[in-house]
Amino acid sequence: MNKAIFLILCFAVALIGSGCKNRSAQQNTDSLIKSDSVGKKTGSVERFSSLMDDIITQGEVPEILASGFEWSEGPLWLPEQDMLIFSDIPVNSIFKWSEMDGLSLYLKPAGYTGTSGRDGEEGSNGLLLDQQGRLVLCQHGDRRMARMDASLDNPESSFTTLIDKWQGKRFNSPNDAVYNSRGDLFFTDPPYGLEKGFDDPKREISFMGVYKLSAEGKLTLLNDKMTAPNGIGLSPDESRLYVANSGGGEQALWMEYGFKPDGSLNEGKIFCDASKESEAVGGAPDGFKVRKDGIIFATGPGGVWILAPDGTHLGTIKTGQATSNCALDEEGRYLYMTADMHLMRIRLK
Repeated sequence: MNKAIFLILCFAVALIGSGCKNRSAQQNTDSLIKSDSVGKKTGSVERFSSLMDDIITQGEVPEILASGFEWSEGPLWLPEQDMLIFSDIPVNSIFKWSEMDGLSLYLKPAGYTGTSGRDGEEGSNGLLLDQQGRLVLCQHGDRRMARMDASLDNPESSFTTLIDKWQGKRFNSPNDAVYNSRGDLFFTDPPYGLEKGFDDPKREISFMGVYKLSAEGKLTLLNDKMTAPNGIGLSPDESRLYVANSGGGEQALWMEYGFKPDGSLNEGKIFCDASKESEAVGGAPDGFKVRKDGIIFATGPGGVWILAPDGTHLGTIKTGQATSNCALDEEGRYLYMTADMHLMRIRLK
């Protein structure tokens, strides 16, 4: 039986009280907790600058916190709950992890709420909090930016659409997002969540866009020239917008854009180019986080690149896996990383 159809059948049965979904989810979570990889130290830290010694202590390496996922993504630290949540896109789920309680299922469905069978990357991707502390999701399957209509302590699969169309055409599959202090939402829209990706016949928009949804609800297309915009972030003073392009080859890079007085973007410049490394070892720029001091932790070829505010490549946290995204806890003590089947972290200085 097709896995997507099986999951939908389990969900339908759960609605009438059989608990199929809950038992299946618990069994899946139990297998993740019991993975032989959990608790192991792995990987290494590659240092290209002495500045790395101020970021990661010599000898620190990544630790595996949980394992067995299909493709982990979108980590987000929830400070009031003192826990991390993250997406597992193919199984349409969000998991949570805390030092006290370990791993458990947090939300399902997370990115696709339809009732018909669906293949491909259907779950949520990037996760973030709005100014009111509500969970906002980049939903691949439903092809929208959405807000969860439940408390963070008691989540449920009920969502409000923030935006799902550009000029009447459905988005490809919103991927990653960031808010500025004003409440404007910036997000990217590559086609990775469509069932057939770039070649999906259901695509309604011919380009891969970078958008801004203003606090007042106005949608603006900021850029339509990137081949595969992915991770997105703002400089600490919010004067610059960074966008990762994961198109591979010569398009594997991070771009930096300034804002014009009317809020549109300038032509931008290459912030850091990972094309050679992408061709040599595979992987491409994906999600990233900008620390308060301007240091950028950016997933890319080999693991997590650590970039100075001027784009200098200071070093790489080598995870040994294709690494999709990362998140900092509130105090900046740890960098949490979603790396294919693993949830990992490394202690920061």
